[in-house]
Amino acid sequence: MSYVKNLICNQGDFTLDIPSMEWPDEGVSVLTGPSGSGKSTLALALCGLKKVEKGFQWLFKDQDMALLSPPKRNISFLFQSLELFPHMNAEKNILFPARARRISKEQTQERLLILQGYLQLSGFLKKPVHLLSGGEKQRVALARALIVKPRFLILDEPFSSLDEKLKKNSIQLLKKILEWEKCPTLLISHDKEEIESLAQKVFYIRNGQLQSD
Repeated sequence: MSYVKNLICNQGDFTLDIPSMEWPDEGVSVLTGPSGSGKSTLALALCGLKKVEKGFQWLFKDQDMALLSPPKRNISFLFQSLELFPHMNAEKNILFPARARRISKEQTQERLLILQGYLQLSGFLKKPVHLLSGGEKQRVALARALIVKPRFLILDEPFSSLDEKLKKNSIQLLKKILEWEKCPTLLISHDKEEIESLAQKVFYIRNGQLQSD
């Protein structure tokens, strides 16, 4: 299990206050709630990208992640906006974080080959991202998040820009690759279909606080 304790993040007139939270260290846990409830703030705090108050702990596989710098936490975050680099093709976007972390070319190419198969990337790896469809961009962003073999994956509304047909296909692809990767994942979503299809545990948040079921 993964245990979060005393996660407090003050943001002016908004405070995220999570006394405790625990989820399985495999599979998909979902964080859901209304807009402005603190979902993205919580995710960014886990990544080390939001300042938190003293006393925060995140015990994950016998290590306190709160004591590690953001790079050493090895968390991949797939933003709702995908944040692809428009001047690069799909393959270069995927490889960018691996090269930034100086992962060997051999390891990176091996990972790319596996992801290419699972996420059906072969037909557009050399295409500039501005020529890709919404579903293709989403798969490129997911491959980029996974290329570094992260310790933990956070997905922030990853299917929100897709139509219903593409969303169904993307959910199935995500389920398939996460079963293979066995990477614990936190999915931020308010979509009923996504939650029912993917969630092993669901957290509800409102006004910066977790709600009981």
